[in-house]
Amino acid sequence: MVQRLYIRNYAIIDELAIDFANGLTIITGETGAGKSILLGALGLIMGKRADTKALYNPSHKCVVEAQFQISHYNLKSYFEKEDIDYADELVIRREISPGGKSRAFVNDTPTNLKVLQTLTSELVDLHQQFDTLDINSMSFQLKMVDALANNKEVLQTYHQIYGAYQKNTRQLGALREADQQSRQETEFLTFQLNELAEVNLEENEQVALEDDQQRLTHSESIKQTLFQAVQFLQDNEPALIGQLEDVKSAFHQISGFGENLRRIGERFDGILAELTDLVSEMEQEGDRTEYDPQRIDEVQNRLDTIYRLQNKHGVQSVASLIKKQVDIGLQLSAFQDLSNQIKQLESEVEEQEAQLVKLAEHLSGRRKSVVDGFARQVEDMLGMLAMPHARIQVDFSIMEDLGPHGWDEITFLFGANKGSRLQEIKDVASGGELSRLALVIKSLVASAIPLPSLIFDEIDSGISGDVALKMGTILRKLSDAHQVISITHSPQIASRADRHFFVYKEIKDERTVTQVKILESVERINAIAVMLSQDPPSASAIANAKELLSQV
Repeated sequence: MVQRLYIRNYAIIDELAIDFANGLTIITGETGAGKSILLGALGLIMGKRADTKALYNPSHKCVVEAQFQISHYNLKSYFEKEDIDYADELVIRREISPGGKSRAFVNDTPTNLKVLQTLTSELVDLHQQFDTLDINSMSFQLKMVDALANNKEVLQTYHQIYGAYQKNTRQLGALREADQQSRQETEFLTFQLNELAEVNLEENEQVALEDDQQRLTHSESIKQTLFQAVQFLQDNEPALIGQLEDVKSAFHQISGFGENLRRIGERFDGILAELTDLVSEMEQEGDRTEYDPQRIDEVQNRLDTIYRLQNKHGVQSVASLIKKQVDIGLQLSAFQDLSNQIKQLESEVEEQEAQLVKLAEHLSGRRKSVVDGFARQVEDMLGMLAMPHARIQVDFSIMEDLGPHGWDEITFLFGANKGSRLQEIKDVASGGELSRLALVIKSLVASAIPLPSLIFDEIDSGISGDVALKMGTILRKLSDAHQVISITHSPQIASRADRHFFVYKEIKDERTVTQVKILESVERINAIAVMLSQDPPSASAIANAKELLSQV
């Protein structure tokens, strides 16, 4: 509940403080005295944009501060989320500097307007004429119907299962995506592995193949060169080796004539033996060197395969390709088969969905069982408030998918006049009709739903007399369970107050300022009498005021 509102340097308010209480608080005053300014200041607390034009003294900063008792609102988790210190007595402050800078504080912790808007939406229901009210919201309409149907425990069970269902559904989607990616990756790696395995690579084969390729493609030149060398060394007349044999024989004859001659002879023997062996090897190489087109194609194809794989995998050797093959095999063995997890999770999701469908059907049935009675009560109470032909209908539709509150979508349809077509409230209700409708609906669900402090601004527009008295009675009854604050011009509603504030203007330092005071006994009788007649009030108006107050 709102405990205190402090305002300094705002509009025509120099400085004032209002202490609120439980029950029904009524605020009255002359037109233009500043009642709407109080709501404007409260709007700053609720996160509305600031304007330096609203400063009473443009050279000083504006301060608006509100104190709330929030022990029954279960807001600790929100404070923890926003990293704000929690206390049962909450203080929200707005400051507007002359330069236009606006600052917001929650329990002296700097914060932003979004936090104020979210937080105060749980604390204050500010109901002004022509505002878009929460009764237009489908989610709020559903919340009210659930409260009337006493669906709290069923909804708790539904929410618990729905939360797990959403978590499992998200996890299932992620697993399916991972499984799809895994399958695609597995297929790709398996293809690469099979491609490498089919080639059956040997580590040193590339060098041998490239050597064969050179020998085979130049076979004629090689064979001719070898033949000429053999001819020169061995087959010609005279052949080089034959001449060297003669030299060798001559050296043998003189090798015994000195150590140096012996060593020269031995070296000559070695050279001759090496030449002879070289001729033999050249003959063998020449014999095996033949032009073989088929073998050339085989070697070239094999090398093309190796080069292609090296280029594909970004490596330079067969050894690297073989390592790549091993690595791919290890990668494949590391992939998990997610099919069992997916199957198990699908089973859980199906079971949870079946439970949710059953609960959604149960919730829908309970909701439908109360809406006709609710609509009749709303229409009866609106009749009391000078809307005898008003009609309301709760329209149900089923969503394609299960939602956080079941499968129902609820829309309040309304018609204020006899024979008028029922339409959504926001499309047909005027400000006064909307105010009375909101009051009636909220009064009916007040005992079943945790409404915040309710603030009504000129909810009595267009009514008077007995209708206004009945509205005052509704407000009074609503205040039994909730803090209700109402700005009114109706003496009948004002007479129902537990606490009556009077807003007035006075001249201070050559300027008009707004002041607020609590009316007690004689002052209150006089204020209501003035509302009934004129200022000063007549004797009959004073008597009438006393009678109204005696009926409380």
